[in-house]
Amino acid sequence: MSQPPLTHRLSSLITADQAVSNLRRYFSTGLLHEAVPFTGSRFEHLAGGGDRQAVANVVTADDLIAVQTLSVRVPTQIALDLLEGELGVRLSKLLSSVPFDIDMVEAEAADLAKGSSADTAWRILCDRPGIGWVTAGKLLARKRPRLLPVYDQVVRCVLGRPKSFWLDLHGALRADNHALHRELMALRQSADLPETVSVLRICDVVLWMHHRTDHQQRNCIGS
Repeated sequence: MSQPPLTHRLSSLITADQAVSNLRRYFSTGLLHEAVPFTGSRFEHLAGGGDRQAVANVVTADDLIAVQTLSVRVPTQIALDLLEGELGVRLSKLLSSVPFDIDMVEAEAADLAKGSSADTAWRILCDRPGIGWVTAGKLLARKRPRLLPVYDQVVRCVLGRPKSFWLDLHGALRADNHALHRELMALRQSADLPETVSVLRICDVVLWMHHRTDHQQRNCIGS
């Protein structure tokens, strides 16, 4: 049986020699005290996280600041609508149907497929002016860091522009008795990172750090 899309590519990058050092550099673990971590190292943990039970189904001001650590910004009018308006009400209703306490590898494909609550929330955000697919995905990843991945132009480029990233990644994580998921957990441990850093975030950082410089210097297909 052939492996699902992305499996080989992801495994080769995760097991690359520089994966651990890139994680440590990003999160500033095991480095000199003078080393400054990337701002994105605070994305999941800022203010206790966006998936903690008290706020798991609502977008908060802390969430809007958290996405800024990943170099995107929600336009002010949309931010106000998320915090105080109808958009926030609609998103909250959808989030209440999206599991917050399972990893992507434990989810069913239906939880991520077109028409699911997560997909509908992503599409509603994408439809708002000034948001776009990257910011929409990062905001949802803040609310469901174990289930929904951060995904941007750099990661899309390094993976060859997969047709359906959520479903392709889900298939890759579940293949071969969850081998890729276990590799990511081992990588997290090797980099001395806490379990509160999600497996999906480990994957994202490894991919992003691998390609970010080349992506900036070249006219990449993923731009």
